[in-house]
Amino acid sequence: MTLILDSHGVTRLAGDRARLAELRNRGEWPALVPTVVLVEALSGDHRRDYHQNRLLRTCDIRTVHEDLARQAAALRAQVKARRIPSAVDAILVAVADQAGGGTVLSSDVSDLRALARHTRNPVMVEPV
Repeated sequence: MTLILDSHGVTRLAGDRARLAELRNRGEWPALVPTVVLVEALSGDHRRDYHQNRLLRTCDIRTVHEDLARQAAALRAQVKARRIPSAVDAILVAVADQAGGGTVLSSDVSDLRALARHTRNPVMVEPV
């Protein structure tokens, strides 16, 4: 199973060594992290970001290229809701879809599940 992290996933796992060890033991590591998540997860101060940076060094950081951005935009357009999910949420789901399916660890479960209903591959969303 491919694991994808949002900013809350990065922050929470950076402080939870037991859960990280569990994910490694189950073969669910390294996780994928889109580059846009770094903007939300980091402060820019290496002292405050120490734990997140230590975790991110073990992750597979994915650049958001044009095809991924276009797929994320298409996913957002398919969600029929009052509030359109964020671009970052759409990118997370698109990364999972392009990976052939996976599980996104997030604190924004409802928006991500709405997006995941429109993917080609199975994308699960679990709370962090």
